[in-house]
Amino acid sequence: MNTESRAWFKSSYSGGGGGECVELSYTWRKSSYSGGASGECVEIAEHPTAIHIRDSKHPTAPHLTIRPTTWAAFLDAEKTETA
Repeated sequence: MNTESRAWFKSSYSGGGGGECVELSYTWRKSSYSGGASGECVEIAEHPTAIHIRDSKHPTAPHLTIRPTTWAAFLDAEKTETA
């Protein structure tokens, strides 16, 4: 498993006082909508309550987080636009 593509975050169920922390991770993957050889790649990480989106050229920069329903609507609109 490639740990470089994983993003770790503290679970909201962890205690705030320290010591009793649970860390979770999600895996970034290149979106199938990204360009090929041009280097214009969008990466996404899916989570049950959020979709994380980032520029692959700047993986440590802030990323966009949206709801899965918003992502689904975006993909539906793109399919309609390209049809």
